[in-house]
Amino acid sequence: MDNILAAAQTIATARRNRAPLASLSVDLAPGDEAEGYRIQRAVHDLLLPQAGELVGYKIGCTSAVMQQYLDISHPCAGGVFAKGVHDSGAKLRYGDYVHVGVECEIAVRLARNLAPSEAPFTAEWMMEAIEAYFPAIEIVDDRYVKWETMGAPTLVADDFFAAGCVLGKGVARIKAPDLLKVKGRALVNGKEAGSGTGADVLGHPHNALAWLANHLAEEGKGLHAGQIVLTGSLVKTVWLNAGDTVEMELDGLGTVKASFK
Repeated sequence: MDNILAAAQTIATARRNRAPLASLSVDLAPGDEAEGYRIQRAVHDLLLPQAGELVGYKIGCTSAVMQQYLDISHPCAGGVFAKGVHDSGAKLRYGDYVHVGVECEIAVRLARNLAPSEAPFTAEWMMEAIEAYFPAIEIVDDRYVKWETMGAPTLVADDFFAAGCVLGKGVARIKAPDLLKVKGRALVNGKEAGSGTGADVLGHPHNALAWLANHLAEEGKGLHAGQIVLTGSLVKTVWLNAGDTVEMELDGLGTVKASFK
């Protein structure tokens, strides 16, 4: 068995069992992020029967607050699976995660395919490919013995904390506010736990989308109509306790709620 598949099986098994992942052995740990993404693709193949189809992507480390928190100075991507996407008001089981956290995000649904042959993509190009925006809770899971010691390549291999999302009502692109001025607030049990603006996401969420499209194009992969993309957190990750209720307010885009019982 090659090391890519062996590493992917180790990660996928830990996720299925909700077992904290320790650092991978020297022979299995990815040497760089490119190898991490190869392992990530293998992890996706292994998780599909349980998690449902891959319906989109999350982009992490798109804001200064998150880059400082994770000590990673550039964006990273992970997958979003069908069974991890929930509607606002979802009542989720706290025990379904190792250590669940939430992030306040602007999500998009794509209106058209973006083939790798069309790269390089620009923020303007990405805007025209968007069907709608959504207020979103990204669900993240600290499924590690100690994430600070894992290293970016291994975090990438394991979908960079991705554990799903909760989406509010969509706002058509032509009716959406100026994303640069959209302020997002994270509320836990009614108390503000963080805030930020669309401008905090790589200068504009469309820049994050262009990064993702170009990143996938380098791997010969494209984005597809109907896919959901979480563009990155406006706030530092908020880690939850059992029973917490979460609400994200995004000016001009609406609110989205979830509880973790």
